[in-house]
Amino acid sequence: MKQRSHEIAPGALLVGLLGVLLGAGGFTLREGEAFAYLSDESKVCANCHIMRDHYDGWQKASHHTAATCNDCHVPKGLIPKYWTKAENGYHHSKAFTLQNFHEPILAQPKSRRIVQNNCIRCHGDLVGQMLAKPRPADEPFRCARCHDRVGHGPTR
Repeated sequence: MKQRSHEIAPGALLVGLLGVLLGAGGFTLREGEAFAYLSDESKVCANCHIMRDHYDGWQKASHHTAATCNDCHVPKGLIPKYWTKAENGYHHSKAFTLQNFHEPILAQPKSRRIVQNNCIRCHGDLVGQMLAKPRPADEPFRCARCHDRVGHGPTR
């Protein structure tokens, strides 16, 4: 009679590891309400506690009735929109897990460009003349320089 070995087949080990990874990933997605971020609802942004003040400020700001978070913070177009959401989700998750983010949270250069482009997209008729004015290269036209409280009003 052949004696059984207690070795685990490489295929079974791989299947077990894959199951653990998928289970942990699924649990994380569910508990983190990841699929909620696919919507355009602004309240979803406040799922993350660090965004609460920004969400509260948005509710008090002049754009509250006219624009959602996505209207300002993600580019238009299906692929650019969801690519940016995925990219931001990855960076936010990593930063909050490792606790290595600036407080208060600051928009990164790419995010500031997206917001600027969306300001111009919505208000191009109002800022057309300002955009046409020659400016020094180190002083680009930035809507938020004067209108930083339009999207996020006072939080207190």
